[in-house]
Amino acid sequence: MATLLLSALGSAVGGPIGGAIGALAGQQIDRSLVGGPRREGPRLKELSVSTSTYGTPIARQHGRMRSAGSIIWATELAESSEATGGKGGPALTTYAYSASFAVALSSRPIRDIGRIWADGNLLRGAAGDLKVGGAMRLYRGYGDQTVDPLIASDRGAACPAFRAMAYVVFEDLQLADFGNRIPALTFEIIADDGEVTLADVLEPLEEPLICERDLAGLQGFALEGGRLGEVLAVLAATWPLALDAGGGGLAIRATDGAAGALPLLPPPAAARDEESFARNGGIRHMRGGAGSAVPDALRYYDAARDFLPGMQRAEGRARPGEGQAIDLPGALAAPAARALINAAAARHGRGRESLFWRLAELDPALTPGTAVRAQGFPGIWTIESWEWSEEGVTLELRRLPRGPARQPAGDAGTVLAPPDLVATPTLLQAFELPWEGAGTGDQPLIHAAPSSSGAGWRGAALHAERGGTLVSLGGTGPRRCVIGHAAAVVPPSPAMLLERGAELDIQLVSPDFALTSATPEELANGANRALLGGEVIQFAGARALGGGTWRLSGLLRGRGGTEGTALAGHAAGTPFVLLNAAPRLLDPARVGPSEGTAILALGLADSTAVSATIANPGLTLRPLTPVHPRAFRKADGSLLFGWIRRARGGWNWADGVDVPLAEQTEAYRVGLGPVDLPAAYWDVSTPSLALPAATLAPLAAAHPGAPFWVRQVGSFALSPPLFLTALS
Repeated sequence: MATLLLSALGSAVGGPIGGAIGALAGQQIDRSLVGGPRREGPRLKELSVSTSTYGTPIARQHGRMRSAGSIIWATELAESSEATGGKGGPALTTYAYSASFAVALSSRPIRDIGRIWADGNLLRGAAGDLKVGGAMRLYRGYGDQTVDPLIASDRGAACPAFRAMAYVVFEDLQLADFGNRIPALTFEIIADDGEVTLADVLEPLEEPLICERDLAGLQGFALEGGRLGEVLAVLAATWPLALDAGGGGLAIRATDGAAGALPLLPPPAAARDEESFARNGGIRHMRGGAGSAVPDALRYYDAARDFLPGMQRAEGRARPGEGQAIDLPGALAAPAARALINAAAARHGRGRESLFWRLAELDPALTPGTAVRAQGFPGIWTIESWEWSEEGVTLELRRLPRGPARQPAGDAGTVLAPPDLVATPTLLQAFELPWEGAGTGDQPLIHAAPSSSGAGWRGAALHAERGGTLVSLGGTGPRRCVIGHAAAVVPPSPAMLLERGAELDIQLVSPDFALTSATPEELANGANRALLGGEVIQFAGARALGGGTWRLSGLLRGRGGTEGTALAGHAAGTPFVLLNAAPRLLDPARVGPSEGTAILALGLADSTAVSATIANPGLTLRPLTPVHPRAFRKADGSLLFGWIRRARGGWNWADGVDVPLAEQTEAYRVGLGPVDLPAAYWDVSTPSLALPAATLAPLAAAHPGAPFWVRQVGSFALSPPLFLTALS
């Protein structure tokens, strides 16, 4: 303010020269009142995000820290498209974007990196797994690291190796989860093992250095430039330091502890100079003073909370004076942070008592940081500094607190950390199901049941493969289907009634999958439907046996017209799929014929595509086997056959209503002998057939004991045969 006023006044009186003189005078006044510009050392700040600002310092990372880094190279976003639909259905083209870029992490070598956060969510887990597609390479910052091939392909001969700088390269990182943009990244940087040491922090110093001060509890520290003296000032606020340059090099010692026998200060010396303090006694004792700010809070990065900023406050009563929070750009555990701020507050209280002691000569044992006792003054004192003059050596001492600081347990609080689930390989089953009655029933119901053994599975891309040609079927999404296999042989079943005593053991692929029981009413409404091989079943009871094995009881077998498969039974290892867990219905126009077609799935943790042949091909469009066979021999020797048809999708069996046809026309084929190559057959349009004796006689002579059977002729296929009688 004084600068502006005096500059304006000087300009009005003396023109430009007067304005310059007034501005200079005003600056001196402002500087005395407000303070001049000053450089700041390292400080704690909210977690920043990766930037690419030119000139931004690359921090020197120590211990284990979380840092954003700086983007040092990037390409344009790469676009890819995929078309789905068509062939009578709506066509849809989806676009995906990826990016390749490099992020500088540390201007000194590091050992490794741990987790990576993108927009607050985990991009890389503790196990080293990326949660989205793409590749990552780490360069640890040593002097012999090579040029990255991807950056070299873009920059050519001008590509640097970024030696002495640790950085990470992302190649084709998929951006769909981040709004198709490069996300805000922060990295867990593991620079060193163990706690941070003062010698590591002061490593750039070329002068001989003796570090006798540990930084107990400091798990990580980020040094983003500035003078090392300012760095020491930041650390000294939490771990008090004493600097001694009187020997062969700089020695840094602790000033907050005393152990063993403490030396006693020699008697004070008088001074001849009348301007010296305590001319005759050589001692000046001071209490209180101007009163500096009271350190009552410590802000730091909490290692237990994913290195988010935390704060611990000093215990005890409010202290006189203005409170001050210490900003420490380091990683600590909450108990260590609480102990440090309590010790700082205790030092401040006792540090207001100082002592000046004049000696006749310098004692080499009495150096800054040495704890001593003083005759006539109780307690323990530490030497802060000394000054050599013609009157002797003046020691400045500070009173140490009595005993250790309070040590209550610190608490980091709670943090809602993003789940770190490791991606697991894709498991896949593909199959065709019976028609359920919805729609026209002229398209096969082809399903894919993708799953995985762990909850970290993020989904997979599906393709249909036929004759070496791949057709995209879209993505699965992250929901896993409940799949497994029969743990033992499954006996045959007539599939007629609820088998209350029947049991079936199923081994599920993931231990976190669960099956539930159902009431008879719920079974009637379609609950607990599952596909076992080619048989649709339902189960009333489900009991966990441990290790992902479940025992199913109260079985309804052969559902949906699959009683023929139930009658054959199943071997151990037969695939199992819980249909109520919503397997994905595929577009038959894109899949093509079920016979000979495979479904492929490729997920994040899959090195190669997982393939599954479509099981039960043709099951949707195949008519159901007729039921209730009848064969009557008439008096004239003729044979009369009858049966009752069933319809695909007609599962209600309503009384008083004819079974729907579900085919374009009603037609049947009655055959004699082998089903695939009958000796004779008759096509009829009603569920009955009469064969006269004249027709039967030559057939009986040529094919004695041959079976008669009937198959319904559907719009797309023939039903399985129903045995009528044997020719006699």
